[in-house]
Amino acid sequence: MERIVFIERNTIQASFRRPAFAHEWVEYPESSAAQVPERIRDATIIISNKLSLGESQLTEAPAVKLIAIAATGSDCVDLDYCRSRGITVCNVRGYAANSVPEHVLMLILALRRNLLAYRGDMREEKWQQSKQFCLLTHPLNDIKGSTIGIIGHGAIGKSMSHLAEAVGMKVLLAEHKNTEDIRPGRSSFIDVLKQSDIVTLHCPLNEDTREMFGRDEFAMMKPNALLINTARGALIQDEALVNALKSGLIAGAAVDCLREEPPRNGSALLDLNLPNFIVTPHVAWASEEAVQALADQVIDNIEAFVAGSPRNALT
Repeated sequence: MERIVFIERNTIQASFRRPAFAHEWVEYPESSAAQVPERIRDATIIISNKLSLGESQLTEAPAVKLIAIAATGSDCVDLDYCRSRGITVCNVRGYAANSVPEHVLMLILALRRNLLAYRGDMREEKWQQSKQFCLLTHPLNDIKGSTIGIIGHGAIGKSMSHLAEAVGMKVLLAEHKNTEDIRPGRSSFIDVLKQSDIVTLHCPLNEDTREMFGRDEFAMMKPNALLINTARGALIQDEALVNALKSGLIAGAAVDCLREEPPRNGSALLDLNLPNFIVTPHVAWASEEAVQALADQVIDNIEAFVAGSPRNALT
């Protein structure tokens, strides 16, 4: 009988149906890193989200056959070690294909229409002091007719492309950074930075993408351009973003992710208090509809593995 251990249940606020095979289900609301090895010791299947799973955690868990990640990102799991052990790792895909692009669109609208700056003016009662019927203290820009550059064209990137086109934006799909082989329908990474009014990141975090945005990249962007990051915090060099915003290299930015989550040790980005910068607490993915789709897909993946037909396998 399979022993399924969910080591961080409270990270997913949705209902999990039980798999349709004989099993023991054990779940922990939260687990510290120190608690993980003992809790997974007798597991055959682990459900994880953001906790690290590598040799140091798995070495005393000889029965593990499957790690079902309740997320798309797999950077928390040592895939090479799992391959060496014959442990299958699967993730969930496409579940936030509506939630994340809609969150991105919200951030774009807020920045292009200077929502935070106008809210600040209202708090300072500037409208009451205006000589005109309206208060036009900050520029307002439409999104129709603007150019959006999309970096990362998986399920979420594709959905972002469709949504952007639906509201009248021109879409540029970026080729991988530092490659001269430009696929049909794509533009070079540099051209996307130079031509886009908005750049939005939807790529995974790996050694090729880590800190892919630094001062040089911000300097290539239009001075009226926006950067949106709802993928992984470490895609961006924090200090470079801070300097780009303070110096006017770009017009604004919004992030839904930081290098450390939760940011218990602080962050240079959290210290920014600018009307052209927005931080949301890693919630772009978490509409009720998306979270339930994620939970259902986790169980689908487990059932497919036990039936002998693994889905969404990374190893």
